[in-house]
Amino acid sequence: MLHRFISPGLRSSLGVSLLAGVLLAGTVQTAAAEELAIGNYGVSANGMPFGVALAKGYFKEEGLNITGLISSAGGGTSLRNMLAGGGVPYGEVNPGVIVSAILAGADLRIISDNVLTVAEFVWAVKPDSPIKSVKDFKGKKIGYTNPRSTSQALAMMLLTSAGFKADDAELVKTGGFGEGIAALESGQIDIAPITEPLWSKVKSKYRAVVVASDILPPLDNVVGVATVEMLEKKGDFIRAVIRARRKAVQFMKAHPDEAAEIVAKQYNIDVEVAKSAVRNLTTSTTKGVSYWGEGEIHLDGLKRMIEAQRSVGAITGEVDYSKIIDTRFLPDDLKAIK
Repeated sequence: MLHRFISPGLRSSLGVSLLAGVLLAGTVQTAAAEELAIGNYGVSANGMPFGVALAKGYFKEEGLNITGLISSAGGGTSLRNMLAGGGVPYGEVNPGVIVSAILAGADLRIISDNVLTVAEFVWAVKPDSPIKSVKDFKGKKIGYTNPRSTSQALAMMLLTSAGFKADDAELVKTGGFGEGIAALESGQIDIAPITEPLWSKVKSKYRAVVVASDILPPLDNVVGVATVEMLEKKGDFIRAVIRARRKAVQFMKAHPDEAAEIVAKQYNIDVEVAKSAVRNLTTSTTKGVSYWGEGEIHLDGLKRMIEAQRSVGAITGEVDYSKIIDTRFLPDDLKAIK
């Protein structure tokens, strides 16, 4: 099921196929009414800049007539299925999914770097838990959403950072972040991963023992992607989307509370929750790297995420980064790869 977030007062949704969630049809020249679809929009923090760009009129400034946003969720299989149907100019998705699809033969390119860290993650416990830090994770039950997910990969990285082996703790699949909180509450797990903006909603009830930006290095979490065919056919449209999103990221950093008021309406959450989440992520840095990027490729962070995905079996095979990255559609000052 696709669910449309029509501005203003956008609604939350259940997801469908991942690449359906990155559908951007149309061209700059015709300025036809279009919808953008962003993976996990209305649920996860990654897509917030698109909502701000819509509300602030940045798409219109770039010659685009964007009337709403479509949220979606899904995995590599749904991505490949949608590619088989054709016609997807631009998408925002997890880099592990994209690289997996490329290695399987999909004709895709990474064209922008949108979320540069995993700063939205915390690992939390009940207030009376004896667990005080990652050093106390040994022998405990740690939640993660689903096999081969980012949350599973990060849990393994945390164990490694503390000098533990993967089997020094028990990783427990919960099926989702909300379900993870329920599992924590019922005692099925000892530690739950929670992401923004959900963390800002429940943080008064739980205690964070690990904040990702304090322990983990920069890890690319979301990238922009397009097929080679669409890059040639709709390059101007793609450039305009990247520019509009960049304006939104800059606005969010300069005016976090105003941006949060927009996010609150679109994500159907309390304004104070939105303010907490936006302030957290606009001020967070992981070894000097911001959470939301403006598009410039951070190669080290991308490589780290791919290796993290490899550790849980989501990626197999060698990756030639020179062949999967195309910076031609970024603004000139962002084309150099860091």
